[in-house]
Amino acid sequence: MVIAMQGKYSSVYIAALILAIFAILGSSLVSFTHLQTAERIKENQRQALLRQLHKLVPAERIDNDIALDNKQLSSFQYLGNESSLVYFGRKQGQIVAMVFEASTRSGYNGTIDTLVAVNVDGSIAGVRVTNHHETPGLGDKVEEQRSSWIHSFTDKSLSDPDINRWKVKRDGGVFDQFTGATITPRAVVETVKKTLIYYRDNRDQLLSQPQMPEETSS
Repeated sequence: MVIAMQGKYSSVYIAALILAIFAILGSSLVSFTHLQTAERIKENQRQALLRQLHKLVPAERIDNDIALDNKQLSSFQYLGNESSLVYFGRKQGQIVAMVFEASTRSGYNGTIDTLVAVNVDGSIAGVRVTNHHETPGLGDKVEEQRSSWIHSFTDKSLSDPDINRWKVKRDGGVFDQFTGATITPRAVVETVKKTLIYYRDNRDQLLSQPQMPEETSS
């Protein structure tokens, strides 16, 4: 009977040992897979961001990696977030344009996130809405895929139109609103205007930002 009990316990120990080995092997495999894919995922995300940035600052205008050349900003008043990034587009080391992350919580259904590209002369190179929850068929016309409205900012500045006319037409400004939806375009116009004001007030400091070293593959 003692021998039988010992045999029973031995079987339990062996089974437990086998399960432990499989658990270790499984964990090791998951960790290995994660390490192998993490860099690929990071690079895919960087390439997706780069495509967005190049829509606003075309690759032929710059010779640096604009996605890597960035600076963290803190200006809730103007950029809508406690922490935002600005991306610097350079040609032969000189900044030719910047792309600001800017947000507003004044959308019809909450936060609207944008990328606002500003040329060094203070004019708009382009604007894109990157995230929103606006009503389909109405407020979603801020998307480039839904209408050409977002392109109406291109080449505008705080002097063209006059800063006091950076509003939708219903409010006495120059920018179109959407039929049945005024809150969404009003929020985006105000966001772009505030971004231009931030650039104007911080231009010298931003233009003196040193170029960040680009990553090199080993």
